[in-house]
Amino acid sequence: MKAPYLFAVALFALAAALPASAQPGAQPWSADLKVIREAARTTQGALPLRINVVKFAESRRTKNFAVKGSPAEPSIQARTAYQVVYADGTVMIDSGMDLQVHRFFGRGVEEPYFPAEAQKVERALASAKAIVMTHEHGDHIAGVIRSPAFAMLAPKTTVTRTQLQTLMTTPQMPEITLSAEQGQRFNVIDYETVRPFAPGMALIKSSGHTPGSQMIYVVLQSGKEHVFAGDVAWHMDGVRSIRGKDAPWVTENEPNMTAELSWLNGLTRSEPNVAIVISHDEDQRLQYIRERVLGDGFE
Repeated sequence: MKAPYLFAVALFALAAALPASAQPGAQPWSADLKVIREAARTTQGALPLRINVVKFAESRRTKNFAVKGSPAEPSIQARTAYQVVYADGTVMIDSGMDLQVHRFFGRGVEEPYFPAEAQKVERALASAKAIVMTHEHGDHIAGVIRSPAFAMLAPKTTVTRTQLQTLMTTPQMPEITLSAEQGQRFNVIDYETVRPFAPGMALIKSSGHTPGSQMIYVVLQSGKEHVFAGDVAWHMDGVRSIRGKDAPWVTENEPNMTAELSWLNGLTRSEPNVAIVISHDEDQRLQYIRERVLGDGFE
């Protein structure tokens, strides 16, 4: 894969359109799968072959935190990163985190962290042609920010201007704060609704969970489509029922979250070829590996 084509994309007319929230009578957020598909086909080059996942840590929380109204039954939240494999290189979606950042999420409770799997993420980041983040929380972005190889990883990591601003001014935790000098090392983009990223990949602005959140669409050579939803939901049941989280430590844009969940729910009913990938849903991760929607481990 030639790295320049990831970002040397001609202006995509729809990317400059007014956001749905600025249009009279529109929902707080909306997306059009046809537009997203067109954006993903804009960048020239062969489509990706497959997508792999690695789980490098777990959080143990009852399910009612992940899906409002669910029983307070044991539930595993997987901490994951994804590798999009092309014939001539890879793109990483999210970057994992180190043990110190992982402990932040335990809030005083020691939770499982898998060093061997975390090292797989580190190696995959080092060999990737490009890295992109669903959002600016520590478990998704610390693998670049806190890496000893930061100087090498940052220039091939794309962040949105909003993600960067959050990391510099109001980060989730002090450990992922970026200085102005560090921020200049990233590939920084800005867009309104949808943006091409790489052959078969498009970014979808979806600022419900965090100001800089985005979903990532990927279509493979086989025709199989994926929408990486990041933390729009923590479990697929949230999409199925259109119910958000019930975690007191999380502050979200509720109208946008409802609209994003509703859109994803609609895809489950009208687009059977689209696999919605929820970053922290351990049940779904295991199912997708069994069904070969995702490969188990990095290359």
